[in-house]
Amino acid sequence: MKESVLIIGGAGFIGSNTAKFYIDNNYDVTVFDNLSRNGTKENVDWLRSLKKEFKFIKGDIVSDVDILNESIMNKDIVFHFAAQVAVTTSVIDPRDDFMINALGTFNILEALRKYNREAVLLYTSTNKVYGGLEAVGTKIIDNKYQFIKMNKGISEEYPLDFHSPYGCSKGAADQYVRDYARIYGLKTIVFRQSCIYGYRQFGIEDQGWVAWFTIAALFDKQITIYGDGKQVRDVLFIDDLIKAFDLAVRNTDAYGGVYNIGGGPDLQLSLIELIDLLENNYNKKLNINYSDWRPGDQPVFVCDISKARSQLDWSPIVNVENGVNKLANWVTDNKKLFLNYFDL
Repeated sequence: MKESVLIIGGAGFIGSNTAKFYIDNNYDVTVFDNLSRNGTKENVDWLRSLKKEFKFIKGDIVSDVDILNESIMNKDIVFHFAAQVAVTTSVIDPRDDFMINALGTFNILEALRKYNREAVLLYTSTNKVYGGLEAVGTKIIDNKYQFIKMNKGISEEYPLDFHSPYGCSKGAADQYVRDYARIYGLKTIVFRQSCIYGYRQFGIEDQGWVAWFTIAALFDKQITIYGDGKQVRDVLFIDDLIKAFDLAVRNTDAYGGVYNIGGGPDLQLSLIELIDLLENNYNKKLNINYSDWRPGDQPVFVCDISKARSQLDWSPIVNVENGVNKLANWVTDNKKLFLNYFDL
C-alpha cells in the first residue's frame, strides 16, 4: 500500500516542489491549499500537467477546520507550509498574521492529536524566531555584514527572541509544534529555515527576495534595496531542502527535534552580490533604488547546520552561482507566467 502524504500549503513554492517529489516517487499525495497566494493556481495547473495522480483539496487552515480534520485522517506524513510569510504584511495586519500562522498551526496540531497521532508532522518555521541578533555583533568584511563571532552561524541553542508580529506568530507556532511532541507524543519536526529559493517561486518585494530580484531583473523593473545592500543570508536551493525533508521524516530520531536549515556558512549571499550575479547573467545593468531599513530586518543571518548534518546525514549540494542560474533560467523559460500574473 502506498504511503500517504498531505501537503498543507501544497500549492505554494515549497509545497508544489515537495508535491512533485512525492508524486514522482509514487506516494499517495494530497495537496491542501486555499489558493490565496501569488502563483498558487499556476502551480496547481503545473502539477496537473504532469499527468500523474494526486488529490487537490481547496481549504483554509483557519476557517475550514472540518475539512482540515478530515484531510489529516489516515495520512502517514503531513507537511505544514501554509503561512503568512512577510514581515511587512504582519506589521500592517498583525491579527491576520496571528490567525494564519499561530491559530492555523494550532488547528493542525489539534487535528493530529484528536484524529491521527501516528502521522509525522514537519513544520517549516523561520530564522526570525532568533530576533535581530543584536547581542551577536556584526562587522563589514568584503562589503557585506558578517558575525563578529559564531563563524559556524546561529545554532538551535541560541536564545529565542521573537521580533515583529511575523516573528511572534511563527515563533508561537514553532514552540507549539515542539511542545505537542513533548506533551502529547506527536511525531513532530521543526525546520527553522533560512532563505529558500528555486523553481516555481513567485517572489514579491516583501518575500522571496532572490526570486523577486531575478524576476524584476528579467523584466527591467525597479529593485528597491531596503538598507545598504550589504545584508547577508545563507541561501538554500529548493532541491536541497526537499532532500532534507525526506531524510527527516524517515528518521525516527528526528521526531520532536528542531533543526536550523539553510545554506550554512558556505552558501552566503548579500543583496549586492545577487545584483552582480544577475547583471552578469542577463548582461545588463539593473534598475536599483535604495530605501530605509525595514523593521525586524537582520543585517546578517547564517544558520549553523551542524545538527542537520550529523543527525540527518544531510548537506547542501547546489552552490550559489548554480542555484541562481537555475532560477534565472526557469524564470526566463516561463516568462509568460509572469507577464500574465504580475501584469509586467
